[in-house]
Parts: sequence; C-alpha cells; structure tokens
Amino acid sequence: MAMTLQTEHPHIVRSPGVVGGTPMIAGTRISVAFIVGQLRAGDTPQGVLAAYPHLTPAAVYDAISFYYDHQDEIDRFIAANTLEMHAERHGFTVGDDGRLRFNRR
Repeated sequence: MAMTLQTEHPHIVRSPGVVGGTPMIAGTRISVAFIVGQLRAGDTPQGVLAAYPHLTPAAVYDAISFYYDHQDEIDRFIAANTLEMHAERHGFTVGDDGRLRFNRR
C-alpha cells in the first residue's frame, strides 16, 4: 500500500509510486496536472465537475489553488510528460494514422 502524504492543501495529496508521485486529488488518481490540462484545453471547473461527478467543487478549486502555489513544479511535470518528450525518451514516432512506431535499437 502506497504511503499518502498530505500537502498544505486539504484536498491534495502525494503518494510516491502513484501517478508518478505528482500531486493529486485525495481519494482519486486525478492529478493537479490533469486538472490544469483540462483548463488549458478550454474546459471550465464546472465542466470538470460535470465530467467527473465524484469530484467536489472544493477539491477541483483546491487543485487549481495548489497549481498557483506550485506553478513551476506542475509546469515542469507537464512539459516533461508531453507526447513529444515521451517519443524522444522512449524512441518512437507517431504516424499520420496515429499509430506509434518504435525505433529498433
């Protein structure tokens, strides 16, 4: 069982080994970075709540608050986990058909 570490935000925890140890909403596997990504894609907090009805408004807004308190950390995590960065790190390309093609080593 993974150890859960409480943060200074009541709805945000870290669990080493779960979701890469990145901050997430307590009791879920939904990361702060995921919430930020949804907002950057044009979603609203209300849209996130509609898509994930098990979340509470307090938890979603706490994730947003956590992001603003730890913006550099979350932005670095997001930048390190783009498709392009994974392709470079793991040696694959994405074809026009959307299929992953792994380079032979």
